[in-house]
Amino acid sequence: MMDAAGLRFRVGDSSRLMTVLTVALAMIFLLSGGAKLLSLEFEVQAFMRWGYPLWFMYLIGVAEVVGAISLLLRPLSGLAALALTGLMTGAVLTHIVHLEAGMGALAAIILLAVVTVAWHRRHAVFGVVQRSVRAET
Repeated sequence: MMDAAGLRFRVGDSSRLMTVLTVALAMIFLLSGGAKLLSLEFEVQAFMRWGYPLWFMYLIGVAEVVGAISLLLRPLSGLAALALTGLMTGAVLTHIVHLEAGMGALAAIILLAVVTVAWHRRHAVFGVVQRSVRAET
């Protein structure tokens, strides 16, 4: 298969690329969440600078670690990416409000990557929702 630039891609390449992206995101969220849960000084200072309470830092840390682990579990990967999309949207907005262009750009890149995984795994998300609805009826 050829893309617009004339590069060749095999059908399985997309799946491999998505796996690499998913694992990379899991590592990013595991490290970021771990830093919050360990109360590393730079995280504490950031949350104080933004005016957020420390309990919120721990909540975000737990969400990032759970999200990282869930990204690696195929049935939960799409749902985790969808949840992390919301979390990263908040991160981007926080950096914009506080005029942190560099961190805002980095958060936006991570957001774009998470949206890509969520979109790629969207059928799995719909499957989980449909099974849940059927179980309730």
